[in-house]
Amino acid sequence: MAGVKERPVSFKNLFSAIKREKPTIKVSQIVVDSASLNKAALFDRLKTQENGLSSQEVEARLQEHGHNILAKDQRGGFGKLLWHAVLNPLVILLAILATISFATDDMRAGIVMTLMIVLGVGLKLFQEAKADSAAAKLKAMISVTATALRDGAPKEVAVSDLVPGDIVKLAAGDMIPGDVRIIEAKDLFVIQGSLTGESFPVEKFEVEKNPATTAPIELTSIAFLGTSVESGSATGVVVATGGDTFLGGMAETLSEQVTQTSFDRGVARFTWLMLRFILVMVPLVFLINGLTKHNWSEAFFFALAVAVGLTPEMLPMIVTVCLSKGAIAMSRKKVIVKRINAIQNLGAMDVLCTDKTGTLTMDHVILEKHCDVVLKEDEGVLALAYMNSHFQTGLKSVLDRAILAHTDTQSDAHIPDFQKVDEIPFDFQRRIMSVVVRTPENKDRIISKGAPEEIFARCKQFELDGQLYPMEHMFIQELKEEYEQLSSDGFRVLAIASKDLTPREAGSQHSTPYSKQDETDLILNGYVAFLDPPKDTAKTALKALEGHGISVKVVTGDNELVSRKVCKEVGLATDFVLLGTDVDKLSDSELAETAEKTTLFARVSPAHKQRIITALRSRNHTVGFMGDGINDAPALRAADVGISVDTAVDIAKESADMILLEKSLMVLEEGVIEGRKVFANILKYIRMGASSNFGNMFSVLGTSIFLPYLPMAPIQILANNLLYDISQTAIPTDEVDPEQVERPRPWDIRQLTRYILFIGPCSSIFDYATFFIMLYLFGCWNIATPEEAAYSESLFQTGWFVESLLTQTLIIHVIRTNRIPFLQSLASWPLIVMSAIIMCLGVAMPYTLLGDYLGFKPLPGLYWPLLVVILLTYVMLTQFVKMWLLKRKWI
Repeated sequence: MAGVKERPVSFKNLFSAIKREKPTIKVSQIVVDSASLNKAALFDRLKTQENGLSSQEVEARLQEHGHNILAKDQRGGFGKLLWHAVLNPLVILLAILATISFATDDMRAGIVMTLMIVLGVGLKLFQEAKADSAAAKLKAMISVTATALRDGAPKEVAVSDLVPGDIVKLAAGDMIPGDVRIIEAKDLFVIQGSLTGESFPVEKFEVEKNPATTAPIELTSIAFLGTSVESGSATGVVVATGGDTFLGGMAETLSEQVTQTSFDRGVARFTWLMLRFILVMVPLVFLINGLTKHNWSEAFFFALAVAVGLTPEMLPMIVTVCLSKGAIAMSRKKVIVKRINAIQNLGAMDVLCTDKTGTLTMDHVILEKHCDVVLKEDEGVLALAYMNSHFQTGLKSVLDRAILAHTDTQSDAHIPDFQKVDEIPFDFQRRIMSVVVRTPENKDRIISKGAPEEIFARCKQFELDGQLYPMEHMFIQELKEEYEQLSSDGFRVLAIASKDLTPREAGSQHSTPYSKQDETDLILNGYVAFLDPPKDTAKTALKALEGHGISVKVVTGDNELVSRKVCKEVGLATDFVLLGTDVDKLSDSELAETAEKTTLFARVSPAHKQRIITALRSRNHTVGFMGDGINDAPALRAADVGISVDTAVDIAKESADMILLEKSLMVLEEGVIEGRKVFANILKYIRMGASSNFGNMFSVLGTSIFLPYLPMAPIQILANNLLYDISQTAIPTDEVDPEQVERPRPWDIRQLTRYILFIGPCSSIFDYATFFIMLYLFGCWNIATPEEAAYSESLFQTGWFVESLLTQTLIIHVIRTNRIPFLQSLASWPLIVMSAIIMCLGVAMPYTLLGDYLGFKPLPGLYWPLLVVILLTYVMLTQFVKMWLLKRKWI
């Protein structure tokens, strides 16, 4: 939830214009140069030392380089918020009309219009300020730190306060806080798939392995901002921060243009539709009254008042209040709204693209199978796998934790009877990890687990039903087919192998008894297969989203076998699967057509994700995207509504419009419903204002032709409009019928036009009925003398004022629901109370000093029962027309 802000180079618009071709990214030269420097030269270049910088040096460098951030906090003060609140065509129009009124000494009209501006802008300003404050509080809750050497001692400092030359300590799980040159490394593996899309971590070294590379991302001694440490530890020197980093360099290649959402376009279309009405209506009213009544000054002010009456000046306020109320309601349902305009887009969303991990799955790997080489369950294989993970001292992966979750195996396999002798660590080249244990029979047993193809290459035999068989070619092919079957079922597979050796002690060649050279002539024992299982709620959530008219598409970088398996288990059809390589072959139009029927996109890159979202939007879909990685930022930016989670990387959260506090489609589904409620209430105001204004157009034009005086004085039109606007301020609190949130409700200007054309004239029928009652029943034709003319004019204007105000206010309750008002659907109590207050004011006003000031006269007693008949008949006719339109599905 955020107030109106400037658009600096920030994570939200960082990827706004990534093209299909990979952009050229400008990288600070010092990042490239430092990769090949030795430690002494590097320290000299950066003017730093082994024990880090002093506090004074840090302060000086902060002044020189600025804070280590890509997105500056651009929260505006009161003046900026006020400027954006008044920068609205409707507010500007009112301001112009008010200025003209004051300039021509029509003080009463100017005061009323000023009140309208204050009411609209004031409420909008209040809501924007609240939203901005809430966003600041949310941001203050996020704290990211790094361990840096300051004044010779390690200290936790905010990442934003790091400067070039800082010495930082890195460990498993740490985010890389800038572009860092590694000066010491121990088995350091960095996950940089968020920048490159790579599946596996890459190893980083203290000595550059690729000094001649022209691609900075391939440098092996540089760790980049936005990546993280998967395993190992390191010490590094910060060489670039903020905009000078590799990630910061991306900003210079990208456009600042903000994508206009369907909500923005819908509000803009409605606004300009009403302004076009005004441009046509006001000159006609001016000319007709000037020509028929020969008082051009009076005609001018009347036309001005009509312009104000036709202006939906409460639209900015109603929209802001509805959206802000929705944002508060959504926060209670674990959805934090960063950009309030996205709430309606969430409600209008008819396609949701999402990754599977953590959304459809539990994001928690479990050991699903432990089997021999022919896929029969084998407890012995589980015991070997458990022993390997149990005695491993390195960083335990999610797979190790899944194995160790089988705690019964420790006692069943008599793990305490075994003693660890040695360990052969995992590395990403051989993709194997081994431990050596001393058995109760005084044998040393090597137990290896790793990628099946790597284990196969090191095996001499395989075990089946207690028998050993040679790994001959005829068997190898069949064995591969068995583990490939597991892969095709969506499992991640590790092979388990072992062999027994005569115990040995560490020799002169090795500091430990065993090394990776001993991982030969192994015996293949079987496999352990892992699964990130679907969430229990995933299938229910998908059905709920489908029931609400939302098509879910999975867009993932994972392989198609695993993804297809997960989709099948949650009930998502995968008849049409598109791979990233297929996306590259399609033109934009072909991709748009193919994406319509595709439910699973696998092995896709960040650029692919963005193209897919853009293609779906080109087919008039309102598209949501849910992601949590840096590689998701382009798609989050391209979508109508970008959705991330509070555990996502910073760039994903910055790019998103909404943050889920729980990575669940059930939470998202509740947010969708809230978004549709918001839109339903906004649409109520738009329908009321548009149809009422259109009806008033007929009434004003007609009476201006045949009436010898103005049908309503300018100040009376303004007072009527102000009271009617006040009655609608409670719309954001209104209840919404269940059927109004069942399906997506995108903006449809054609439906709105039909509503205006059919509902609007209904009010004109009863306006004319009132006119003829006032003229013929109560003698308002009588203009024989100036006194009689003045009285007739005032009485006529009073009668139409009261009827117009009461019919407009009462009809709110017909238009707010598709059901029968009051009987099948009741408005919220604030809206009922506000309507009652305004109607009572309308009835009482002719008998008050304010009514006398506005030029009203007390109405005859017979007027009131006739008004009741008019009101009841008007409600019945409007309800009939509304039901007729609904039956034909025209609205």
